[in-house]
Amino acid sequence: MRRHLVGGAVAVLAASAGVGALAPSADAAPTVGIRVDAGTSLGTVPSSGVGLNTGFGDEHMGDAKVTSLMKTAGVRQLRYPGGSGADDYHWKTHTSGDGSGWIPSNTNFDHFMATAKKVGAQPILTANYGSGTPQEAADWVKYANVDKGYGVKYWEIGNEVYGNGHYGNGKGWETDNHADKSPKEYGKNLVAYSKAMKAVDPKVKIGAVLTTPGFWPDAEKAPGDSADWNNTVLSIAGRSIDFVIVHWYPGGTTTADLLNTPSRIAGVRSSLRSLIAKYTGSRAASVEIAVTETDAVGSPALTSQAAALFAPDTYMTWFEQGATHVDWWNLHNGTDQAPTTVHGQTDYQDGGILSAGTCAGGKCQPRRDTPFPTYWGIRSLTALAKPGDTMVKSSSRNSSVTVHAVRNSTGGLNVMLTNKSPQNAAQVSLSYAGFTPAAGAVTTVSYAKGDTALTTAKRGTAAAQTLPPYSITTLQLKPAPGTAGADKPTPAPTPTAATPVVSAPGTTGTRAQGEIGAPVGQPTPSSTSGDLASTGASNAVTYSALGGLLVIAAGGVLVLRGRRRRGLHGK
Repeated sequence: MRRHLVGGAVAVLAASAGVGALAPSADAAPTVGIRVDAGTSLGTVPSSGVGLNTGFGDEHMGDAKVTSLMKTAGVRQLRYPGGSGADDYHWKTHTSGDGSGWIPSNTNFDHFMATAKKVGAQPILTANYGSGTPQEAADWVKYANVDKGYGVKYWEIGNEVYGNGHYGNGKGWETDNHADKSPKEYGKNLVAYSKAMKAVDPKVKIGAVLTTPGFWPDAEKAPGDSADWNNTVLSIAGRSIDFVIVHWYPGGTTTADLLNTPSRIAGVRSSLRSLIAKYTGSRAASVEIAVTETDAVGSPALTSQAAALFAPDTYMTWFEQGATHVDWWNLHNGTDQAPTTVHGQTDYQDGGILSAGTCAGGKCQPRRDTPFPTYWGIRSLTALAKPGDTMVKSSSRNSSVTVHAVRNSTGGLNVMLTNKSPQNAAQVSLSYAGFTPAAGAVTTVSYAKGDTALTTAKRGTAAAQTLPPYSITTLQLKPAPGTAGADKPTPAPTPTAATPVVSAPGTTGTRAQGEIGAPVGQPTPSSTSGDLASTGASNAVTYSALGGLLVIAAGGVLVLRGRRRRGLHGK
């Protein structure tokens, strides 16, 4: 799990600065086949999909350097006031709990909105459910959208409310001052919040906190419950909400476990869509899925290269599965854990994408606001896609390399390839349907282990590439002369909530390699849900005994995160 790279691989990587054409190691795997069907659409990249969490305890979130880094990374949504702290935060007085604790004065709501404006990001706000009231939330809507004209559209009602102790974990990690902490009570109050807030501004969208299917406490029933959290909440409030919220912390015992977790997203989406269809009636197609927290916590890597590879794969897989928002935890976070070494690289065990400059275990992080590799992983998405670009079907014949592909507004095709091997370069051969690439060397934008920036270069061809170990490489392909606009992606079928189908042997990645999409020339209806049409991606997922162990581990990790969060930037 924590092996250092072999000396030869390190030497090759250093000599090439992580982006040159590399000769494969002696034990390199065979050539990996990549297939891109540029004629089959998986929906469009959502306008505010690439999001980031910010907390009211982060006094540096509005600094000029920080806002510039976020803007350059393509961040289009900022979540506030931050995780578990949101269920203790009173927006009007800018206080937490009983008001006795210190909170930076430059992180109140208006300062946050100024930060969002500088970044060019849409806000998503978490109303205080734990110690707040529907009236307090309605007053916030009035101040934000009527008095100030901010036009805040998305409002979550509480954070991880199911972590309030109802499921036998003591007091839990989430503040909830309601005498009744059951899902039935949350559902009833969710209706009250929605009614009060929409009475002020009917255009706001209200989000319901759900447990992530397959992760604790999904399917649990406490004494007195007639059903689990998700079924109970949606049976009461399904017709009062506009989106559902899950947090995606898949973790993993090893970095390889972490990097394979996006393959489980299709199954989670399928379960959510089944619930939405069951309880929201004719509105089901318009009810969005928002992943308002994710990162690599629960795995060995939080800031090092494996987490950087996990980030863009996770964002894109959720988008391909129809999610309209994905928010990384966190901008700055800090840590109380000593750094570790993961595949020869220091991992600061910090959930932030920028260094908080803190020290733990006698060792200190880099200077504050230094981008961690996770920052560069997220920023790699800017080389792949812009909001409104069309995601298209793609597949890999080997799980060591993942692929995502996007048709851009100028008729070109961008292909992101991730080599998940920490030791070996990967030889890949690419084939295309629905697109004819121009001949010659192609422009690549790469991020490899040890890099401190994205590197643009001419390398390889559209048909053959060599990927450095532990790297993200995006090919920016132009159409062959005379072919531009000849092939337009056909929408994939609207996904159903049917039982998941396992992919055919030998296919990997996050999309159903052989089953998804519609052939070019056979258009099918697509959902108009939110900013991103439903993708039509398959529900392919395989569960195992290991997956069950990860579920248990993930539940424990979330408890630790919630408790630890209060003393750190994320609050």
